[in-house]
Amino acid sequence: MEAEVGGVRVHYAELGSGLPVVALHGAGVDHREMAGALEPVFRDRPGYRRVYPDLPGMGRTPVPDWLRGSDDVLDLLLGLIDAVVGDERFAVVGHSFGGYLAAAVADRRPAQVAGLALICPLGEETRDVPPHAVLHASAGVADVLDPAEQAQFRDYFVVQTPTTVERFREYVAPALPLVDRDGLGRVFERWRLSDAPADTPPYTGPALILAGRQDATVGYAGAWELVKRYPRATYAVLDRAGHALPHEQSGLVTALMTEWLDRVHEHRPA
Repeated sequence: MEAEVGGVRVHYAELGSGLPVVALHGAGVDHREMAGALEPVFRDRPGYRRVYPDLPGMGRTPVPDWLRGSDDVLDLLLGLIDAVVGDERFAVVGHSFGGYLAAAVADRRPAQVAGLALICPLGEETRDVPPHAVLHASAGVADVLDPAEQAQFRDYFVVQTPTTVERFREYVAPALPLVDRDGLGRVFERWRLSDAPADTPPYTGPALILAGRQDATVGYAGAWELVKRYPRATYAVLDRAGHALPHEQSGLVTALMTEWLDRVHEHRPA
């Protein structure tokens, strides 16, 4: 599906009906990675309308000439939410750069956001980021991939098994050739968001923060700082997981997201 926002045709996939859940992917992929991570959560849980956008420069959403940083991406995203969700309450989920944006959406729309879930979120400051180290690799597991994909897979996953290769092939690899590298370069030249208005109240709804113990992209220690911002947050660091946590610990992601949705449902106004 597509929605025109500020002259930009934003592509998104939509599944189900009920409470909107806007799910934001990270840099270098597209909506399919978040759909692959989250659809198991909703398989036996009706009542949620999942909205999976392609962020600018990825998937089928272009980077317009005027877009020059994360502030512009956030404005585009809020415009998409206005167009697709309207004034309904909604939950928002984000992975990596998508987590950075999801937190900003909750900052800008705290009264409208029914729940916030952050998976390996990019933060303003990263610290104690470990070097990339593979915990487990099955022999010859990446041989089914072409050389360029092998490099991407090995740099992303710390658990390299037939299962994670299949998840990479289905949810990550198809997006790689669609990335507008020049457009993303313009975005990340100004990747830090401006502060939310001083009179914006803090987000106090149900929150979930998941971090990978072996995440060599953003680490896990910085995510702990977010707990101070969200008084209703569950924080979990998962071993045997790097930045590809949604693929490497899919069972725990499903369990923790399910519990978060229970809290979101509980917190909904009558």
